[in-house]
Amino acid sequence: MTKDARILDLLGIELPILQAPMAGAQGSDLAAAVSGAGGLGALPCAMLAPEQIRAEVAAIRARTDRPFNLNFFCHAPTPDAAREAAWRERLLPYYRETGVDPASIKAASRAPFDDAFCAIVEDVRPAVVSFHFGLPADALLARVRAAGAKILSSATTVAEARWLAARGCDAIIAQGAEAGGHRGMFLTTDVAAQVGTMALTPQVVDAVSVPVIAAGGIADARGVAAAFALGASAAQVGTAYLLCPEAKISETWRKALREAADDSSVLTNVFSGRPARGLRNRLVNEQGPLSPHAPAFPLASAAVAPLRASTEPQGCGDFASMWTGQAGPLAKERSAQQLTRELARGAG
Repeated sequence: MTKDARILDLLGIELPILQAPMAGAQGSDLAAAVSGAGGLGALPCAMLAPEQIRAEVAAIRARTDRPFNLNFFCHAPTPDAAREAAWRERLLPYYRETGVDPASIKAASRAPFDDAFCAIVEDVRPAVVSFHFGLPADALLARVRAAGAKILSSATTVAEARWLAARGCDAIIAQGAEAGGHRGMFLTTDVAAQVGTMALTPQVVDAVSVPVIAAGGIADARGVAAAFALGASAAQVGTAYLLCPEAKISETWRKALREAADDSSVLTNVFSGRPARGLRNRLVNEQGPLSPHAPAFPLASAAVAPLRASTEPQGCGDFASMWTGQAGPLAKERSAQQLTRELARGAG
């Protein structure tokens, strides 16, 4: 097994375990628990307003003085009123069935990293800032670095990893096809060609000089050991944390995850407009998994959100984006602190 301890010094952590930021599934409780256990907890910020981020950061710091990661998206929304209207029309039968008023549809809530987000980073000064879908503009990135944060971002190909390294990323997350949630791809849209974690990680390790963090299909110490054997400096884990009490997912989602099989997850764009891995349900089966009609990310989510809001509290997961990786069946119910320490045993 290869042992690369650079990531520990780089991020100021004790254990080479990073908790994947999972927007809509967690908040400060999970981030603080993982950081407190010696790993790197993460707070997903793309769906939070500035005042919410500040409150969540304060909550993390009230529970631990250890490093944590603030995560942001770097997408470029491209509104298309006609496409959005056609998508709502396509979903009209579901609105009628569930009693949802189409007039209740609000704008998509996932915002890209901008000056306002950057000002928060400069104010709260987290130890780590990570990005998904590439990197922000050079001027914003320079401000993040000047605020003292180490910078991470996800790559789904060797070309993306080299691009990130050339722009000064301190470490790179090699996100394999097995990973739950949105693909971090930004130089390609060919989701059919996405490489698995076992094949991607060593190729990225060979291609860049900065530490590499393996992500995708890792849910226990065996997966972490495999990541290290492939040359990774650390492992990033998401799905395995979803059954921890600190996660904020619904009981509907928890039940579906408990019952998941190895083939229960698929890549779908029907919830947000961008391919993401989640559990199959009615909307995925009837409108996807990959629909040519879904508006670009994140615009598709606006039309689906009221359907989820009206049905998930009643125990119906037909319209819920239950992001889950291929290792979902390996998830067990335990505290985030216990899970973090168990995962770290795989690092040797």
